[in-house]
Amino acid sequence: MMAARVFVDTNILLRVTLKQINRHDEVDALVKRIIREDSELWISGQVIREFIVQVTHPRTLAQPLTIKQVVQEIEVMKPLFQIADETVIVREKLLKLLQEYPTVGKQVHDANIVATMLANDIDTLLTLNTKDFQRFAEQITLISP
Repeated sequence: MMAARVFVDTNILLRVTLKQINRHDEVDALVKRIIREDSELWISGQVIREFIVQVTHPRTLAQPLTIKQVVQEIEVMKPLFQIADETVIVREKLLKLLQEYPTVGKQVHDANIVATMLANDIDTLLTLNTKDFQRFAEQITLISP
């Protein structure tokens, strides 16, 4: 039997990685439970880039991480996650999703996550922003603390 695949949104990755961000304990407990259930955790290049943007921004952290610290954090997290590549198939799925669901502006990032999930046979998304992904609920399952 294949392990369940769970895609981790940036807002979850931030909280599980950094203890100083609100809701860390709640998110950390949920992620640990998912791991105990033998699920594979997945992220993508987009999530890694969004993580870097957030942890180096003063609105996210009072003392933003340096690039050296960011690289160290990513090196620590790499063995914990499968990384979904953004391929031609992802791009084609994205274009199809954009036509099927009303999506504009920053919502395109959410659609790209869903396209990445679908291209990699991942049907579950762990996120704090369920309302952002609700339009895709017929194609993916949403989990939130």
